[in-house]
Amino acid sequence: MRLKDKVAVITGGASGFGEGMAKRFAEEGARVVVADLNSKGAERVAAEIGEAALPVTADVSIKADIDAMVAAAMERFGRIDIMVNNAGFTHRNQDMLTVDEPTFDLIGSVNMKAIYLTALAVVPIMKEQGGGSIITTASTAGLRPRPGLVWYNASKGWAITATKSMAVELAPQKIRVNCLCPVAGETGMLAQFMGEDTPEKRAQFRASIPLGRLSTPLDVANAALWLASDEAEFITGIALEVDGGRCI
Repeated sequence: MRLKDKVAVITGGASGFGEGMAKRFAEEGARVVVADLNSKGAERVAAEIGEAALPVTADVSIKADIDAMVAAAMERFGRIDIMVNNAGFTHRNQDMLTVDEPTFDLIGSVNMKAIYLTALAVVPIMKEQGGGSIITTASTAGLRPRPGLVWYNASKGWAITATKSMAVELAPQKIRVNCLCPVAGETGMLAQFMGEDTPEKRAQFRASIPLGRLSTPLDVANAALWLASDEAEFITGIALEVDGGRCI
């Protein structure tokens, strides 16, 4: 029960890493807001968790949606201790010059602007409460970028720098800010990362990971759980690699 009496808001909670975090956090005693653009997916995950979960439909690139998400969390649970910026978007693995402008803008809105919007909404609440934890799902792409995902890589590098900057500024208010850097895993974005999802591509990708497999939602959820818990009360401003050795 490492998150007993804590309330967590998790964006992108309807699938993949976000679903893993929502369920793992609930197992450890948290009440969770499962936020996602996919309403049915959020409702499914919340239903599987039970009374400790609240599904919310939200587009993280829209301020009104973020504000409504936070208001729903406060109305239902009365506080927010953990904010997880997990929703993400990528372009397909391709030449950097062939990514169109609308796709580029969407990457910026979901992977970057959303962090700003959630900070505007939850930091005042956490200051009033005397502290909190903000966690962003970044990526190994932000630490060790590779060709084919240039604009996605850049957005995750931005997220890592934003994490460190926020950590320094918010430390006096006892708000810890960290991010996770997972290697690609069994999520809906895997095909885009690889360009195409084939057994050959998967084998090639696994071969680049020293521990010999892709990440799983549980891997990422367990890392997030530790960062969110009081066990990590002296940890802030880190980009935690959850990558099986990929960045070595």
